[in-house]
Amino acid sequence: MTGYGRAQAIRDGLDITFEIKSVNHRYFDFSSRVPRSYAFLEEKLKAFVKEQVARGKIECYVHILEIEAQAADVVINAPLVEGYIRALNSLESEYGLRNDISVMQVGRMPEVLTVKKAEADEDAVWQAVMPVAQEAIDRFIAMRAKEGEKLKEDVLSRAAAILKNVSFIESQSEQTVKDYTARLSERIQEVLADTTIDEARILTEAAIFADKVAVAEETVRLRSHIAQLGDMLESEEAVGRKLDFLVQEMNREANTIGSKCQDVNVTKKVLDIKSEIEKIREQIQNIE
Repeated sequence: MTGYGRAQAIRDGLDITFEIKSVNHRYFDFSSRVPRSYAFLEEKLKAFVKEQVARGKIECYVHILEIEAQAADVVINAPLVEGYIRALNSLESEYGLRNDISVMQVGRMPEVLTVKKAEADEDAVWQAVMPVAQEAIDRFIAMRAKEGEKLKEDVLSRAAAILKNVSFIESQSEQTVKDYTARLSERIQEVLADTTIDEARILTEAAIFADKVAVAEETVRLRSHIAQLGDMLESEEAVGRKLDFLVQEMNREANTIGSKCQDVNVTKKVLDIKSEIEKIREQIQNIE
């Protein structure tokens, strides 16, 4: 499910900006971008977000600006400085160059001076970042919830369309057997002409046919699945993966009904049911 949230605050001398966004994904897929000096935040953020978001391709961006300068030491790389000076003195003596070595010149040499800042207190930084992250996540979840309501309405409307088609199939099931019995009797009369027809045999054949085309079990299970679908959509828990499984079962029942149907009108209704199930399957990929 898509979503976006952003928050910014100044806490403990740090100007913190946190952004989170997501696109559809079957599982939880997390990535983050944080300043290199705060790389330790990545795993903390992943665990923090996963506690509240179960599904989606999640991307987080963290920007941290130090407002209050922290103490830092400038360290001289003495062995390197000595090496540079020896090399410069050698240039003077060997090539007759003027020796104008200065502090500024040596100081500009690569890696002569190194700035070492005090290591960040990881717990303190996390305590500053966490409330900002939570504010952004709250906005992110609220946006996803609003989208979820629209998805719920769409899925329920399609479920209602499926039930309507199921009712039609159930109403046609008994009539299908009656029509088959009448056609069977007519064909036997044509073949046997004046010979007496064995009514018991016709009833037996009709019973066998009725058993082969009976879809009562499948329609009952399909109705049950749709009822479960409605209950899951009302749940406050993450139900996306459960819905995946349920829709697979709905499709299985529809396929079984399709394999049994003998009436062209019923076949059309089965195709309509399968079409709606596929649309539901696509939609629930967006549901956490």
